[in-house]
Amino acid sequence: VQLQASGGGLVQAGGSLRLSCAASGLMFSRNRMGWFRQGPGKERDFVAGMDRGSGSTYYTDSVKGRFTISRDNSKNTVYLQMNSLRPEDTAVYYCATDPSVILSNIRSHNAYRYWGQGTLVTVSS
Repeated sequence: VQLQASGGGLVQAGGSLRLSCAASGLMFSRNRMGWFRQGPGKERDFVAGMDRGSGSTYYTDSVKGRFTISRDNSKNTVYLQMNSLRPEDTAVYYCATDPSVILSNIRSHNAYRYWGQGTLVTVSS
């Protein structure tokens, strides 16, 4: 399984970015997907998750209404649209998946074995 994340960069507060994560080596449509982030000196935290197919979405409270996770099963790709970015959103963002992830642990980084390489998002004030 390989995950390739892209789309990070430097943006001013209030701006937008869209992250992409291309997956290979798995039955993409059958896997739940997650986005996590790790800020400087912080733990890796859940940002958003999406159920299989075109299923339900889940967000951490701090990004609700600003971030949107989506997936294109025909392209084996999951996206994270990030709007109204804030300096506290600055982090390395990781996509993740694992066939064993269930809805009750979709927010737990320990549930995922397969991770992308991370893409850096920097939001300036």
